[in-house]
Amino acid sequence: MTRDKDEQAKVWNLAEKIGFCMLATQVGCSIRSRPMSAHPQASENAFYFLTDVASHKDDEIETNRSVCLALAESKGQKYVSISGAVEVLNDRSKIRDLWATPAKAWWDSADDPSIRVLKVTPDFAEYWDSPGTIVSYIKMAAAAVSHVRTDMGDNAKVTMGTIQGGSDYEQFRKYY
Repeated sequence: MTRDKDEQAKVWNLAEKIGFCMLATQVGCSIRSRPMSAHPQASENAFYFLTDVASHKDDEIETNRSVCLALAESKGQKYVSISGAVEVLNDRSKIRDLWATPAKAWWDSADDPSIRVLKVTPDFAEYWDSPGTIVSYIKMAAAAVSHVRTDMGDNAKVTMGTIQGGSDYEQFRKYY
């Protein structure tokens, strides 16, 4: 496995372990986030979410398909930020595949006609994976006393999917 594939696998593994994220959309100059239950599927290079056809995020997505997913597991000091493009699907089979008990808080069954699927195809990701809160605090304290920077865990910027050049790729490389 190449380094890029290893880094991509790390992103998918962290996302699966964390499970919930803040989905950020843009409306004009404002960015809006809301908590969502993520269904990462690395084999499809996609993150899936159940949503309601009447939700405001669907309107926001129509205007701007670029989104950011922010996943955090603070006790373990594991964080992932994922940028990508989103689309709204009325895929009844995928809705049934994603249906789980927590969805009953919003809908009676997977057959509810107002349920839609958000599909996020990731372009770029960055993750931070440290050994955990206690170890991190010990390392920070040691670094403060010794005035020597310490290794706080893994951090990587990762190109996701199959981008092979083009303006998005060049823009990403310009900033990272």
